[in-house]
Amino acid sequence: MPREVNRRDFLTTMAAGTAALNLGGAQPLAFAAEKLRSQPVIGIQIGSISFLDEGVEKVMDNLQERAAVNTLFIATFTYGNGIAGRQLKDHPLPDHGVQNYDDHFHGGNYATPHAQHYKNTVIKDTKAPDHGNLDILEMVIPAAKKRGVRVYTWSEDVWSATVPNVDKIQEKDLYGRNARTVCFNNPDHHNFLMGLMEDYTRSYDIDGIMWGSERYGAFGNMIESVHNRNGNDPSRVTCFCSFCQEKAKKRGINVDRAFEGFKALEAWVRSCRGGNRPPDGYYVTLWRLMFRYPELLAWETMWNDSVHETYAAIYNLVKSIKPEVQVGWHVWHANSFSPLFRAQTDYAELSKYSDYLKATVYHNLGGTRMETYMTSNHNTMYGDMPIEEALQFEYRIMNYRERGYEELPYTGLSPDYVYRETVRSVASVQGTKTEIWPGIDIDISNMDPKFSRCTPPVTKEVTKAAFRGGGKGLVISRKYSEMRLANLSAVGEALREEKIV
Repeated sequence: MPREVNRRDFLTTMAAGTAALNLGGAQPLAFAAEKLRSQPVIGIQIGSISFLDEGVEKVMDNLQERAAVNTLFIATFTYGNGIAGRQLKDHPLPDHGVQNYDDHFHGGNYATPHAQHYKNTVIKDTKAPDHGNLDILEMVIPAAKKRGVRVYTWSEDVWSATVPNVDKIQEKDLYGRNARTVCFNNPDHHNFLMGLMEDYTRSYDIDGIMWGSERYGAFGNMIESVHNRNGNDPSRVTCFCSFCQEKAKKRGINVDRAFEGFKALEAWVRSCRGGNRPPDGYYVTLWRLMFRYPELLAWETMWNDSVHETYAAIYNLVKSIKPEVQVGWHVWHANSFSPLFRAQTDYAELSKYSDYLKATVYHNLGGTRMETYMTSNHNTMYGDMPIEEALQFEYRIMNYRERGYEELPYTGLSPDYVYRETVRSVASVQGTKTEIWPGIDIDISNMDPKFSRCTPPVTKEVTKAAFRGGGKGLVISRKYSEMRLANLSAVGEALREEKIV
């Protein structure tokens, strides 16, 4: 059953606990709060369940005392339990909070949807039922403000088939079937996102907004995968709905030729994964298809442009309401593996509508993801080379110096990877207002218990590497409910040793 919370009692308890807070011995609370606000953003991603399981004051004590956290990225809109909810099923439980998994996770909006902001969309009923009428922003913001802790909303592009009318905004695959993902060119989806961001900005005393989308376009989805060693179903790639087709026509893209090209690419992918080496090799025949059907890359560019146009629309809307609210994006981990995705994720361009970028640099999970990416790609684009040679090619073009293919899941990626990615990211936005806040991995566990795990010594080195590489802030990821306290403490130790806080 959803858990009802008495907000008046909860806020009274918060106020009493906060009044007793004393940061740094005899320093007055106001002084300590001002000191926190003047420091670089040290953020953590956290879901509402953690505050309910452990209490707001206890959670805040843990975060500030252990990891010097001064910014909360609260999971406010998502239908995925990657950033909300307790630890994922069958992953090791942390050493704090309720020692159970979420058996009835649903997701949605963990704040309160105010109807006036959703008049121009068919998507209206998104209130998360997980905790009854709880409004997580209403609960946490007062306690955070008293401590000088910033609050950002953290929303992601993850939807559920149970959302009323979601079928009207879902993408269409190559054969006209509805996908579970939603289309950025669909007006009802766009208007919902604008309403959601306006709602958060006008209805709450927030300091910032972060939104993220972890998806490829049709071309990338066909030929490679960060999450699926066997690759994705090449017939289910998106989006080819009427809105995307109309946008393509306005760009001068021949829609019929695009469909023909993607179906030819689908046949190539199926043949390659079936063990049939093309006479001219995998790499050459992929290029042959791209030359024959330039619509393939034109469609992929259009899809990615649509994501970035959504970024710009959110940024401009929020800034028009409250210019002081910081707006930025979670940049998907594929940016560390896919040269195709990286080529389309130009930080210099993103800086035009970004106060900050959370550049994902998950070292621990990164080893498994690199191995998965290489496995999926070895059946398509990299099929001409032994996989170790392909991995060395990957390292060269992405500028990494990491372990061998067989070792990666057991070792993860190194602090040097975090350093190199941060240096690259910072250089990409040089001369702009945009700051890079590396998103580091704390206990994002691999499914196989034999694979790598986070440890305090490596966590300290990763934290230092993020700032040594020029990062102006830090986002501790993926969510507090999966993190071990010793690793959180290691973040704080590194920050204090380097005199960052």
